[in-house]
Amino acid sequence: MKLLKPFQILYVIYALLLFLVLMIPVFIWAVIASFFGRIKGGNLIYQGCMVWGDVWFAALFIKHKNIYETEFNANKSYIFVANHISYFDTPSLVKTFRKPVRVLGKVEMTKVPIFGFIYKRATVTVDRSSTQNRAQSVLLLKSILNKGISIVVFPEGTFNETGKPLKSFYDGAFKIAIETKTSIKPVLFLDGYKRMHYSSIFSLNPGKNRAVFLEEIETNNLTINDLAALKEKVHQLMELKLREYKASWIKD
Repeated sequence: MKLLKPFQILYVIYALLLFLVLMIPVFIWAVIASFFGRIKGGNLIYQGCMVWGDVWFAALFIKHKNIYETEFNANKSYIFVANHISYFDTPSLVKTFRKPVRVLGKVEMTKVPIFGFIYKRATVTVDRSSTQNRAQSVLLLKSILNKGISIVVFPEGTFNETGKPLKSFYDGAFKIAIETKTSIKPVLFLDGYKRMHYSSIFSLNPGKNRAVFLEEIETNNLTINDLAALKEKVHQLMELKLREYKASWIKD
């Protein structure tokens, strides 16, 4: 939904102020939950973030909808891989995944006051410039999967600003899927580009926000030699579906 410029600025200021106000009780909850350890505490923090998301989205007149193309087993652990097109992908996570998950996120986000404290304890952070840090993050993700908790990865790594459906994928999520024999569940974020363009937070506007769960891809019979083929299979499926849903950022 396009807003006139003065209303756009007021809307964004309202959204940011509400974001901060709602983060205060979540921050307090996160401090308390952190005493329960990385797993239980992290789950409690994520549940608090889901409540935050429900209130924030409703107050901004943004209507979220999950679309399931095939049967979805909510009790199964997955490696969810999603496209990355906007800052709005981050708040969309708590509306899309309605049970505790762990997101592989950028370590830079932990530097944001208040939000960074919550982010660090509800995600698995990675510093892509550090080989050692990346290796530690992978070990932690494997440990989380072994405890029955799903993980979420943006395999493009950064925003897709190419005008194409997707950027190329990093290997990490697919290597972990093969090594842990965990099914991959691709997810499409269709409207983040419209709700908040990656060029400016002042592009935020109300409207629909859809996430599409695609068919799961099993990895039980795969070896590390199948990594490239698995990555390409997921990439092709997501690209095909993004074109089918007419994702607004596709220029070709």
